[in-house]
Amino acid sequence: MFKKLAILLLAYCFSYQAQSQVLISLLLGDKLNSEDLEFGLDGGFNWSNLNGLEGSSSLRNFNLGFYFDIRMKNQWFLNTGVLVKSRVGADQLTDENLTLLSVLPESTSGEYKQVINYFYVPALVKYKFKNHIYAAFGPQVGLRNKTWVEFNSDEAGREIRIRENNKDDFSTLDFGLTASTGYQLQQGNGMSIGVKYYLGLTDIYKPAPNLKNSSFFLNVTIPIGKGKALKEEK
Repeated sequence: MFKKLAILLLAYCFSYQAQSQVLISLLLGDKLNSEDLEFGLDGGFNWSNLNGLEGSSSLRNFNLGFYFDIRMKNQWFLNTGVLVKSRVGADQLTDENLTLLSVLPESTSGEYKQVINYFYVPALVKYKFKNHIYAAFGPQVGLRNKTWVEFNSDEAGREIRIRENNKDDFSTLDFGLTASTGYQLQQGNGMSIGVKYYLGLTDIYKPAPNLKNSSFFLNVTIPIGKGKALKEEK
């Protein structure tokens, strides 16, 4: 029951652009899983920052994608996949932040945030301990999609939201390192609950140097059809 509710929650957080990928995952999951390959959904909640925007706050968002754990040898795996819904950036931008981003403040008081959509692809070396705890580390590449500065105001009962596209100011690719750890339920065959941290190493903002991504994730991975696939192999 809990597993079904978790799948529904993750699907709810998924944007319409990625619904087809989730549907394919659910339909084909049991055909992709085997003793040496685990496939499923990867999602959760992340707190992201733009290192270099001093005084800004973390941008909080849900993320969702799919993953592969490919056995290399014994308990060593290659962990990869795609976060197809991954929104990062910074919230509560200051006046200095807006100047750096070449944004003219609105006459109405409100709050600003920088939002960047990425497709993130990790390539991590993962080790699964016999007590079902895992640890992973390695590089991660992000392909930028949409970016914008968003202004939100609710003054005197009048809600305002303005988005200013600044896609051309940001690099197409982001590159960094990811470390993660967690625990896999059901004797190593069920869903996993864990944390991970991404540290961007590349300057992503073209007009000014030293602006880098970083994100902390609380994530859940749900293998699709793994139990059925293992039973069929026996």
